[in-house]
Amino acid sequence: MTFESLSKGLLLLAAATLFSTSCTGCRKVPDEPAAGTLSFEPAEINVTQDAWEGKVTVTSDCDWGVYSTEKDWCSVFPSGGIKGTTELKVKLAANNGSESRSANLVFQFAGQTRTLPIMQDCPEQKPVDTSIKVPDGYKLDWNDEFDLPDGSMPDMDNWRFESKPAGWVNNERQTYVPGARNGVKTAWVEDGKLNIRAIRDGSDVLSARMYSKKSWTYGYMEASIKLPKGKGTWPAFWMMPDDFSRGWPGCGEIDIMEEVGYHPNYTSSSIHCKKYYHSIGTQKTHERYTAGAEDDFHVYALEWTPDALTFFVDGEQHFVFRNDGQNDDDTWPFNKNFYIILNLAWGGDWGGSQGVDPNALPCTMQVEYVRVFKKK
Repeated sequence: MTFESLSKGLLLLAAATLFSTSCTGCRKVPDEPAAGTLSFEPAEINVTQDAWEGKVTVTSDCDWGVYSTEKDWCSVFPSGGIKGTTELKVKLAANNGSESRSANLVFQFAGQTRTLPIMQDCPEQKPVDTSIKVPDGYKLDWNDEFDLPDGSMPDMDNWRFESKPAGWVNNERQTYVPGARNGVKTAWVEDGKLNIRAIRDGSDVLSARMYSKKSWTYGYMEASIKLPKGKGTWPAFWMMPDDFSRGWPGCGEIDIMEEVGYHPNYTSSSIHCKKYYHSIGTQKTHERYTAGAEDDFHVYALEWTPDALTFFVDGEQHFVFRNDGQNDDDTWPFNKNFYIILNLAWGGDWGGSQGVDPNALPCTMQVEYVRVFKKK
């Protein structure tokens, strides 16, 4: 190679290098892909303690998903969408607790998240009555002191009535009516006490059976009660579950206090489940003599924990039924919500097993209060 050709080659190489270097900044760089966008309306949800159902409109230019941070009481459907506009259905269960609560709907899209806050109020709380004796380790969750004007019906925010004909259960003779029939009262408040009365009305015997609208899993339940007198009476303070899908006795039953008039002042506590119930002679129960049960008020109570059902009269323990730990609904169906029942039956398989005395009518079961405490 001659010096002249070598010089030309070096010049060409230098020119190419210079062109390459000087044009690097001139090349067109592809645009970055635009990030996804998502918006929703409304921007937040604030509702009362009642069960609620509403809609959220979502607009997005990309695919997205959504979930609730509190799935046990706040649900959302569907769980996602695509580019465009989608309508979500949001459902909130009623808040029966003592505090307001919050949740978030979390939206995920194009590597981003956005949240829609949800606030739900709690029921208005009554002032704490400092005269109420609270068991150690518990706090008052619900109560009815029956502090209403004389002649009032019970507070129907707390209770509901059963309506059933005679013979509906246990061959009992009473007809349950919702507080009154044709002016004949079976449940009313007087002098700060609930009165549940069995009374003859023509050929019928009328009475009342009341259910608490609220239900609980575990707690300390108590009521101050004066029992009626007379052969044929069968008053009770007891509990049944919201879930009746297994039928009785598989669903479970908790009898905090029962008495039959032919055996006055002997009060009993019992449990029923598929393995232990009276029809097959395996019931778990205990009866005690409660002096003056038909003449004055006594406090009947249940402490219900995951380990045991413990029954008391005037603070004295008299019966315990323990969880066998086998996770068997046949022996321990007491791990779900139960509601409270107050009723006065007339006659029936137990109350009328030694006959009834018509002269005992009318007769009245009186209740000073019902209280439910929950663990702190």
